[in-house]
Amino acid sequence: MDTVLALIPARGGSKGIPRKNVKPLAGKPLIAWTIEAARAARSVARVIVSTEDGEIADVARQHGAEVPFMRPPELASDSAASVDVVLHAIDWLADHEHVQPDLVLLLQPTSPLRIAQDIDAAVDLQRERRAAAIVSVCMAPHPPEWLRRLGPDGELLPWHAGPEPLRRQDAARAYHVNGALYLVQTAVLREEKTLSPSRTLAYVMPPERSLDIDTSWDFHLADLVLKERHAAHA
Repeated sequence: MDTVLALIPARGGSKGIPRKNVKPLAGKPLIAWTIEAARAARSVARVIVSTEDGEIADVARQHGAEVPFMRPPELASDSAASVDVVLHAIDWLADHEHVQPDLVLLLQPTSPLRIAQDIDAAVDLQRERRAAAIVSVCMAPHPPEWLRRLGPDGELLPWHAGPEPLRRQDAARAYHVNGALYLVQTAVLREEKTLSPSRTLAYVMPPERSLDIDTSWDFHLADLVLKERHAAHA
């Protein structure tokens, strides 16, 4: 069976929420929620955190992840691409441990509501369909035809020309990438150098597990949801 490496990228220089990845969320550092989900997934062979930050590395190890290398500073900037971070990790493993996983699973710590069952379901889908990649999505809250833009004087304008459905039921279902997981065959990743190569399938997640933390308000919402989830299982 194909081996799955879970890779969690976590740099120390987040600007929107300073020290976001180690900031306490419902009693644990933010990154701990993703580490624990990955470790609980039956399909994951290894959980590695890629970081340039010593504190994040220490917290990651405390919660059971491996940190076999430190990420180069040039891959920890605001402009660094996620695919380059993943390629660095698999190149390091190939060069230093002489191993290459069959599948790489990128798990961003900003999706703390994702659970182990999501990870396993995405891997099962990839194995069943032999897809090049699986990317998690969530149904969009509104049809794209309902989007608006503002003109120079503040005039409300349609986002694009075309008929507009009057009822949600009449609109085609739209989905957006929620950032919770990217699963890709390592060989395809090396060849196409993208996390969404040709033959990518969607893994649909419910909105209650699809929150991607970008702002302090997102962080607050995630904190409330996780505390409520914990209380329900207590």
